[in-house]
Amino acid sequence: MKCLLALIVKPSLEAALSDWLLLHPQIDGFTSQLASGHGAGHAMSISEQVEGQRKQMIYWVELDDERVKTVLDGLSSSFAGAEIHYWQLPLSASGIIR
Repeated sequence: MKCLLALIVKPSLEAALSDWLLLHPQIDGFTSQLASGHGAGHAMSISEQVEGQRKQMIYWVELDDERVKTVLDGLSSSFAGAEIHYWQLPLSASGIIR
């Protein structure tokens, strides 16, 4: 079964994580976007607290379920301490409309 793996990271990791994902043999491609995080779940700087949000990057990766653990293990090894937050969501359908 397919799933959608969302990786949420600090913008400072954008280049390194993009390179890592591009070079990973089990990842065919991904989508990235700039997002704003809200809430008390993560530490924020004073300026982020005043703004009520923090900038972050989200990477969306479509994978077969059996590949997710390998990818997450690799991220844990390569980005130890980076506080990468992830969501693994079941993907009921995907495709290309031509």
